[in-house]
Amino acid sequence: MAKKLTKKQREAKRTNFWDQAPSAGRPTMFSDPDHMWACAVEYFQWVEENPLLEERLFHYQGNVSRESISKMRAMTVSGLCIFVGMSEGTWHNYSKDDTFLGVTSRIASVMRNQKFTGAAADMLNANIIAGDLGLADKKELSGDIENPLTLIISEISGNTLGPAND
Repeated sequence: MAKKLTKKQREAKRTNFWDQAPSAGRPTMFSDPDHMWACAVEYFQWVEENPLLEERLFHYQGNVSRESISKMRAMTVSGLCIFVGMSEGTWHNYSKDDTFLGVTSRIASVMRNQKFTGAAADMLNANIIAGDLGLADKKELSGDIENPLTLIISEISGNTLGPAND
């Protein structure tokens, strides 16, 4: 059987329910840009201290050994979000907020620089990083719908007469 509430407990329950909520919404993830930067620096340090490990087999004079080789871990917005426990949508909201615009740009620059220098030093896969950074080599071909290859070949060869008309 349920215990009866006292008069004081009943009166407390009659107060406005919205007054019972601890806040008017979810608390912000970061109190200010300095707090966000400090969390990002923790992530950067974690990335440096926790490289990816590749396991390789080595064969020498009939003996096979297994070794772990450290490989550079790329810094990413996704990785930062997972590390601090926020969604990428929340990250994008912060990056649009004038208060956090400077720090989100700085964090993104650090990540971009780490990936670019890692790829340039052959420590990260250059093709993957180039695509991620928007540096992929793109080629676009165009020409006449009726004779596209003929026009391209004419342009390359320097033929100014155009395609032969049969």
